[in-house]
Amino acid sequence: MKRKISLVVLFVIIAALGWYLFIKPNDYLVSFTAKTFPGTINRTIKNWGKSMATNAPLKEYGVLNLEQQLKFGDTVVVYNWKIIPITDSTSKVKVRIKDLENSLMNKILIPFTSTILEKRSKKNLLDFNQFLNEHLKKFKVNVVGIDELKSTYCAYIEVKGLQSEKAFDMMKDFPFLSGFVKENNMKVNGSPFVEITEWNMENDSIAYNFCFPIIKPDSLPLNNEIKYKKFESKKALKAIYNGNYITSDRAWYKLLDHADNKDIEVTKMPVEVFQNNPNMGGNELEWIAEIYMPIKDSL
Repeated sequence: MKRKISLVVLFVIIAALGWYLFIKPNDYLVSFTAKTFPGTINRTIKNWGKSMATNAPLKEYGVLNLEQQLKFGDTVVVYNWKIIPITDSTSKVKVRIKDLENSLMNKILIPFTSTILEKRSKKNLLDFNQFLNEHLKKFKVNVVGIDELKSTYCAYIEVKGLQSEKAFDMMKDFPFLSGFVKENNMKVNGSPFVEITEWNMENDSIAYNFCFPIIKPDSLPLNNEIKYKKFESKKALKAIYNGNYITSDRAWYKLLDHADNKDIEVTKMPVEVFQNNPNMGGNELEWIAEIYMPIKDSL
């Protein structure tokens, strides 16, 4: 009987050791809690990767899971990020780390000594946490609830690009669009807004209409770049964003989380109404944008 028990224990030990050395997908695990929602962490991981000395190829499996390759000298290390929502404003982050060239040796050494992989990983994740916390100081998002976007006629420009380029493109196009409206004596009917028409969350690219709301005149002046349309009224989840409009998309993710928690079906085609002109500068935390995520049933 004792022999059988010993054989079972030995088998379990060998199986566990075999799994640890040859099957376990990561060499090292780092976990921490972040005081923000998943979309902000997702975007910060991507920006942090770009800030590293070498380009970091990245695969995204939804907002909550990312795989990032970082190169240190001749060593390629994979960071598998998993973001776990805890509350509306808190998330758990787990980073599973694997050295593609020295995985087996790391697994052997890590229980007994502090390896280069372990030291580097701790430093990198501390740097990331600081990078994230500095970013969180630069904006605020407050979900208001269900509201209604009013209908209006508008003159608009069609634009395509990356989410991160939206604010720069707006600043470039604003003088042209506002100048055209003024030169043709059209009456402005509210604040300029962006209507997202396509959003690829994997590569962070968007297509949108940059719109100037106007009262429709009897005749519409022609221009090769400027088009006209009626923007229809619709119900939407609303948030107030304060901060640089470069990162106003953080509110998009916050609204998606809110919609998911409340079982509200939305379009993932946000509308942003801007109350400040970025060209005028000032304290960015005092800039205001109303962010709307249209509700499907209202369309």
